[in-house]
Amino acid sequence: MSCYKKEDLVEMVEEAKRLTEKGKVADYIPALGEADPSTLAIAIYTGEQECMYAGNIDELFTLQSISKVLTLALALMDRGPEYVFQRVGMEPTGDPFNSISKLETSVPSKPLNPMINAGALAVTDMLVGNTQEDKLERLLNFIRKLTGNENITYNPVVAQSEFETADLNRALCYFMRQHGIIKSNIEDLIDLYTKHCAIEMNCNDLAKLGYVIGNEGRDPDSDQNIIPLEIARIVKTFMVTCGMYNASGEFAIKVGIPAKSGVSGGILGSVPHGVGVGIYGPALDEKGNSIGGLRLLELLAKRYNLSIF
Repeated sequence: MSCYKKEDLVEMVEEAKRLTEKGKVADYIPALGEADPSTLAIAIYTGEQECMYAGNIDELFTLQSISKVLTLALALMDRGPEYVFQRVGMEPTGDPFNSISKLETSVPSKPLNPMINAGALAVTDMLVGNTQEDKLERLLNFIRKLTGNENITYNPVVAQSEFETADLNRALCYFMRQHGIIKSNIEDLIDLYTKHCAIEMNCNDLAKLGYVIGNEGRDPDSDQNIIPLEIARIVKTFMVTCGMYNASGEFAIKVGIPAKSGVSGGILGSVPHGVGVGIYGPALDEKGNSIGGLRLLELLAKRYNLSIF
């Protein structure tokens, strides 16, 4: 994949960085509000070499909603698609990621997809483990294997900040428990959910993770399938249809890369049989996506013709 050039990435970061002043960091989660909004970095990984990058790719950030992709993959591996999709739907939504309204109108109060908060909470409840600590450790080990980084863990300060401001997520959980979608103790589930949202990594880690998902779940070093082929395809499909909140349709047209964003400013990209992309830019647009990161992906996709459509 020698076509990717460092100077191209540097140029694209500089162009996209101009937009960051129009964005706003996610200060509704106090610990995220401390990020520098002018930060923008990208790493791309082809499976054949070290990541190529531009910007400060060593800066750590929390996954936030990007972790929904990983909990979905693990839940599907634990339970199988039939079990998971009896409880969570497969349809995109034009509503905000934290909306409760669709739960009230759907039957039987089943979240529309695993990428909105209600669906991700239901998926988190499906993870296998005797305790919430067991479930978190299994998820962390899964992510460590995907990234090749044994040091990945969660940020306790961010997790606590989210736990203390998670009343809307608690409301979603109580509503779903009333209708039998969720079985766990709500506070325990919120604790696990906020901790997996606070899992921390850098752009290199994210790019390597994106590569494995794009490469049908196969690790380039061991040549082993970490994620089964069918599950990797399901996950990529959700990234296309639901991965960029309620801007997913526009993103598919402008960029056309399976991707998942988080309100920390991270974006995970998985080009099938191509590259993994990790982006960090904490200045967000009104829909909760990294404003500089979106522009950066648009430039990258056009420069290297990466759209899957």
